Amino acid sequence: MQSVNITMIPKRKLFILVLFALPLISLSQENSPYSRYGIGNLVPSENILNRGMGGISAGYADPATINFMNPASYSKLVYATLDIGAQVDSRTVKSINPAGKFTSNNAIISYLQLGFPLLGGNKKAIQKNIQWGINLGLRPVSKINYKIEKDSRISNIDSLSTLYEGSGGVNEAFVGTGVQIKNFSFGFNGGYLFGNKSYSTRLVFINDTVNYLKSNSATKTSIGGLSFNAGIQYTIQLKKRDTVKGILRIGAYGNLQKKYGASQDVLRETFTYNATTGNPDRLDSVFDKTQNGSIQLPSTYGAGFTYQNEHWLVGVDFETSNWDNYRFYEQKDFVKSNWTAKAGFQYLPARINSRKYSQYIKYRAGLFFGPDYIVADKKLSQFGVSVGAGLPLKLKRAFYETQYSVMNIALEYGSRGNSSNNIRENILHISVGFSLSDIWFIRHPYQ
Repeated sequence: MQSVNITMIPKRKLFILVLFALPLISLSQENSPYSRYGIGNLVPSENILNRGMGGISAGYADPATINFMNPASYSKLVYATLDIGAQVDSRTVKSINPAGKFTSNNAIISYLQLGFPLLGGNKKAIQKNIQWGINLGLRPVSKINYKIEKDSRISNIDSLSTLYEGSGGVNEAFVGTGVQIKNFSFGFNGGYLFGNKSYSTRLVFINDTVNYLKSNSATKTSIGGLSFNAGIQYTIQLKKRDTVKGILRIGAYGNLQKKYGASQDVLRETFTYNATTGNPDRLDSVFDKTQNGSIQLPSTYGAGFTYQNEHWLVGVDFETSNWDNYRFYEQKDFVKSNWTAKAGFQYLPARINSRKYSQYIKYRAGLFFGPDYIVADKKLSQFGVSVGAGLPLKLKRAFYETQYSVMNIALEYGSRGNSSNNIRENILHISVGFSLSDIWFIRHPYQ
């Protein structure tokens, strides 16, 4: 058997690199006015591998990468896989009235998950057409982060400065499983959704003769509850003269509408700014704690397919969410039901016994479009394009090697809004993911 000689990234250096990046990720922030509404800006929910192809996920499955959008794909896991992703965002906000432009940067961990096969991962199980996998993970669902200052006049008498601030977001910890029986796969994720929304509005009257008190109205809402979503996939082998020429995989996923328990703390206070530190000092306050209520999140459904042969993978997805039914303490918000269409492809140039590393890189591209779920500034259109690549950190060079690790990268550029909106956003995502795979619990027979 001919070996392939390539350069590898040592796992020790890779681990140090990830640890070095974590403090930077945890300290970064952004400023997005639209994150005030609903549950904030939704974090791209796909694996970074899929995001390089426009986000197609419904019909995608891979033995060494975890597609948590459709848990039916867990049944395809062959390796125990530690999958971690991170992204850096650059968001440029442009407003027409008043004319302005602001750019902010942010970095977050996109997901952390561990998947492994329970039944399968060997030729005997595959021949019996039964496979079973499991996955445990943690990921952000949405982010809230904005700080906006507005100056105005009241009855042409006093100037008023209003500062709007918000922070928080929603996260999900989950465990899922997927089973394949012959050509049909099904799976589900069950977990716990948790997070908070913190909003405040500070009013400062500006007057040369009268000393008005400054006021702050702040609300913090915590959310928590069990989450559930499921998915299915069906695989069709396309043959020509008893030779498999390609695989068509059709998939669907979704979750039902659900209410989550919430508790709300409300603060009303007067304050003054500290002359030394510049921070607000409380003068008088009224605090109303623990107003229990609920937040109703919408149902989401997606469907699509992928076609894959020796070198190419192409796919299309369509997803819809019923945000018209969103309720925050029984109140509606500036949100509306929306849809997203996605399309993408992957190309693997590898030829048999090739010695070139570039032959084993998976090249990806895709696009997505559809209206945003937030409608605070009329209807917000969304459009984005992406490119990506899968870079092997190590290639198998002999039959007895069990490790397979890959670095997935994705570059996504999208727009939010158009000329009919007062505020437009252009967003650049640079994402990196590491899928570190190995075979665990293997029995080595005596030779």
